[in-house]
Amino acid sequence: MVDSVRDYQRPNPHGEIEVAPEVMEIIAGIAANEVNGVYAMQGKITKKMNNIFGKTNHKKGVHLISDEDGLKVEIYCYLKFGVNVPEVARTIQRKVREQILHMTDITLSEVNVHIADIVPEKTEIQDLFDLDGEEDEK
Repeated sequence: MVDSVRDYQRPNPHGEIEVAPEVMEIIAGIAANEVNGVYAMQGKITKKMNNIFGKTNHKKGVHLISDEDGLKVEIYCYLKFGVNVPEVARTIQRKVREQILHMTDITLSEVNVHIADIVPEKTEIQDLFDLDGEEDEK
C-alpha cells in the first residue's frame, strides 16, 4: 500500500499538499459504488458485519498501488445480474478517475476493475457472507 500521495506536479508557494491513501481509497470506493449495476464492493466478513450494523466502510474493495508508472487504483466489486459488464466496468473506471482528479487534483495512471462475481437479484445476506469466505480462503 502507498504511505502517502503527494502532488509534485505544480509548485505551491503556500506549502506542501499531502493526501492520505485512505482518503483516495474512500473517494474511489464511493465513486465506484454509485455506478448503476454495482451490487457491492468486495470486502471481508467483518466489513459486511459493520455494514449490517450501520457502519459503512467506503474503502473496502479498493487498493492503491504506486510504482514508476504512477498511481494505480484496483477496484474489486460484485455486479448485479443482467448488466452489461464491460459498460459498467468502463463507467467505474471513468467515474473513479474523474472523482480522484476533481477532489485531489491527482491524475491516476490506471484504474483496474476486477469483477469478483455477479449477484442474482434475490440474493440473501448469508449468501454474500459465503462469497467473502471464498475470498478469505485464497
